[in-house]
Parts: sequence; C-alpha cells; structure tokens
Amino acid sequence: MTAPEQGSTYFRKGFGLKGEVEETLAADYDGSLVDLLRSRDHTLTVGGVTVRLAREFGFCYGVERAVEYAYQTRRKFPDRRIRLVGEIIHNPHVNRRLGEMGIEILTPGQDADGKPVFDYTDVSPNDVVILPAFGVTIRDFETLRGLGCVVVDTTCGSVLNVWKRVESYARDGFTALIHGKHYHEETRATASQVGRYPGGHYLVVRDMSEARLVCAYIEGSGTREEFMTRFARATSPGFDPDLHLRRIGVANQTTMLARESLAIGEEVGRAVARRYGDEYRAESFRTFDTICSATQDRQDAVQELLRESLDAMVVIGGYNSSNTISLAALCAERVPTYHIEDATSIEAETRRITFRPAGVKHSEASAVDWIPEGSGVRIGLTAGASTPNNKIGETVARIFATRGIDVRVVDAA
Repeated sequence: MTAPEQGSTYFRKGFGLKGEVEETLAADYDGSLVDLLRSRDHTLTVGGVTVRLAREFGFCYGVERAVEYAYQTRRKFPDRRIRLVGEIIHNPHVNRRLGEMGIEILTPGQDADGKPVFDYTDVSPNDVVILPAFGVTIRDFETLRGLGCVVVDTTCGSVLNVWKRVESYARDGFTALIHGKHYHEETRATASQVGRYPGGHYLVVRDMSEARLVCAYIEGSGTREEFMTRFARATSPGFDPDLHLRRIGVANQTTMLARESLAIGEEVGRAVARRYGDEYRAESFRTFDTICSATQDRQDAVQELLRESLDAMVVIGGYNSSNTISLAALCAERVPTYHIEDATSIEAETRRITFRPAGVKHSEASAVDWIPEGSGVRIGLTAGASTPNNKIGETVARIFATRGIDVRVVDAA
C-alpha cells in the first residue's frame, strides 16, 4: 500500500500557510552572526581568533520543510490536540519549542523483543498527528490512518527515495542490507518497507566491521547461531542467513558516513563474487548510493575545510543526530574535534568545553584551555542538518567570549 494523496485527513504538502509562519520561524531560528559569517566568506577574525564556518552547514531542506509544516499545523488547527510521533528531528531545542507550542511528543515503549513501539490507544479521530522527518514504519502509518485522525506527513523526500529502493528489492526477491543503526527511527521505517511484499527481508549493519561479518558468512565462515545472535535485533522476522543472503540489495540510512556506505556496498559485492562468481554477482547483487544530497554536501564541505590549518573543530548538533555524528567522525581524523549540542557546552569564564568525543556513545568529556593562547588561532565550525542558525551563532559568540571578546564587538566587527 502506498501513501495516499493529499486529502481531507492526509497532508504531505502543508496547508498553504508558509507566509503566515515565516516570521515566527525566523524569530525562533535565524542567527545574525551566521549571516555575518556568510557575508564575509564564512570567516570572522577578531582579537587574534579566526572562526571558519564550513560552506554547507545546519538546517537542510528536509528539516526546514518538516519544522515549517509543524508550525503550519499548529496555525491550521489552533484548537485541536496535536501529537508528534517521536522527535520531528534530532535537535533538542527544536523539539522543545514544538512542545512549548502545545505539540505533544509521543515517546515509544518497547515490545517483547526490545524494539521501540508507539502506543496510539489515546489517539482519537479528532486529533492531529504529525509524522517526523525520519518517517514512520508501515505499521505505525496504517494504524494512524485506521484511526481516522488527521495525519501531517513531514517525511523527507530523500528518505522516501530510499524506501522506494528497498521496496524494489523486496519486490524482486532481494534482501535489503541496510547500512544504518537498527534502532534509529529512519532505519526502522526504511526496513519496514520490505513488508510491502510477502517474503521481504532486511538485515541492518552498523559499520564496516559488521559488514565484514556478513561477508565472512556469505563466504562460508561462522555458524548460523553465532550470526543470528549477533544480528538478533537487526533482522526481519523469519530471517535465515542461509537463505536470505543469496540475493542482496544494499541501501543506507541517509545520514551515515557516505564513504563507508559505498565501501560496504563494494565489500559485500566482492564477497558475493568470491563465493558465487562474477556472473552471479551481476544477477543477484545490487547497490546504490542513497546518502541524501544535504548529508553529502555537508560532509564534502567539512572535508574541504579540513584541508586548511585549524587548531580545533567544533561540530554542533544533537548527540543523537546521526548526520552530526558522521561530521564529527570525519573531523576527528584530522584535528582535535568537539561535538557539542549547543553553546552552553562552552564555559567562557573557565575556558572549559564539554563535548561528546567522536566514536564514544552515551558519555561526555571536558577540556580546559581548548583554544590555544596567542594570535593566529583558527577554529573550524560546522553543524548537523538539524541545527538552527541561532544555535550556531550562539556558539560563535561563546568561542570569542572564551578569549574575552564580547559578542557585541563581534557582531559589529
């Protein structure tokens, strides 16, 4: 079943209220310091410190669209109860702002297998339910449509493109091997698309090390029990590696590290060829680059910035933002990198920064005097696709404040 066209209870194209919410959106998320950086070739130098902003950063089109549609929904239905299926994007400030507007964020529980599941028993036909930019599973979508409530679908177009690819794999009898995080909202929604066809299956691999385990099994190494234990939460119901790794189509969560997604596709393809031959690979293996253009643009811009001489790199975005995590991983390969959620992580008076080290989950670290003394200091800056400009500007101000430079002086520099 494909998504219905825009109609009386299903909306994918907003409500024609963009002009009515633009001023509010600008007030909530625009940043004057970011505008100043843009006007000065993404460079601002004051008091011996230079901040270099990557040329692609922050809100992407899909995020802007999702947030705008949420604002339009509140304007369209001022007196209706509005629910949001999880976070609309992975930015705590944006989600908090929606909560302040009276949009209730539904949080998932867990089923018997430990997988996230939403409870819609309290949703009535009179409610309005917003689907996030990541999309929702087929089961969630069909449940909400069956309830008869108004559904506002903000699923990103890049995500929909991956869904079409995965659906085509299932239709043609290929298992979808998805490079992503099995617990991530987008990957769960993407994986569910195999359910559109009887016998559809998926397997999610987190990184190259897991992909190599899959390759080894394809080539005859390891036991079925070991494999299923390792990927217990990352496979479709009824998945059998002895049957379902014979025809494979590779896809990915749109916000993963692009080069790793491409490398995983190549690695799995070579394993298939080694086991069954090149002719079999040509018939029974498919791979496509399904990284979204905004994710790719931000990664490319960071790579370009890293060619310069930098003393440190600050990456701004939610700790649960996959595309921000990918940016931080790229930066950490070349320069001391500090992934922060917002400017409050920088304490100007104590010269301390609290951050999430690249590759570390669920814990923070801190550093003092992270900005070197002396003149000629160069700090690189970028932000994930769910980070608004005002939070980027606040971070720029804190960076300068750490060297005793007042934000008002920076703004007038």
